This record gives sequence, structure tokens and C-alpha cells, in this order.
Amino acid sequence: MKHIQIIFIAIILLSSCASGSYILTGQKRDPINSSLVKLYTTQPKKYEIIGIVNASSDSGWTQQGDMDLAISELKVQAAKLGANGILLTGTGESTSSTVGGYNNGFVYAFSSTAQTITGQAIYVIEE
Repeated sequence: MKHIQIIFIAIILLSSCASGSYILTGQKRDPINSSLVKLYTTQPKKYEIIGIVNASSDSGWTQQGDMDLAISELKVQAAKLGANGILLTGTGESTSSTVGGYNNGFVYAFSSTAQTITGQAIYVIEE
């Protein structure tokens, strides 16, 4: 029974990954490779807003690892819209629900804190 619990815990920990979504607010373009999407903290000279993108991750082993995975997913979401840039609008953390089990009088509880990031998916015309 103890081996089953360890396997169950391992599956839960390994199943965590980056996730993201988008909201289309402008003109969608043909999808591009996410490696071509650039992050911006200030507005480029000329650009069009395509949509809003967000992502989160809790599987990077460190806060920075989580943020790196979330940024990668944010670029994937923007690339789906054909955006070649993301104007960052916010970062933060979110805590997921606790998962637990009961065996021989012991409760096994886990919580997970994910790094989150949001931005505007943009098509940059001039930097």
C-alpha cells in the first residue's frame, strides 16, 4: 500500500506543467514559431494589439524555473495568434488546491504555488 501512495504522489507532482490561454481582441494573423515572439516591458513605437495572453507554471522546481516555463507558454499562446511580441502587463503567484489522502491515521496534503504572467499579444510594426 505504501508503494501505491508513493506512485500516486509522484504522478501528481510530475503531472504539473505550464498552462496558458488567450483572448482574441483584434485581428488574428497566421501562427508563427514561438521562438520568434519577443517580450516587451515598454511599448514599441508602432504595434497592433491582437489579444490578451496568460500563462502559469508550477513545475520548474524553483520560482525562476516556474517563471521561465510560464514565459515559454506565454510565447506559445501569443504565437498561436500570430503575434511577434508580448507587452507584459503583470506577474504574480497563485496557489492551487490541496490534494490529500488518508492512510493509517496520516493525512498527506500538498499545495502548489504557480508563477503567473499576463500580457498583450501584439504585432510589432516598428520598434
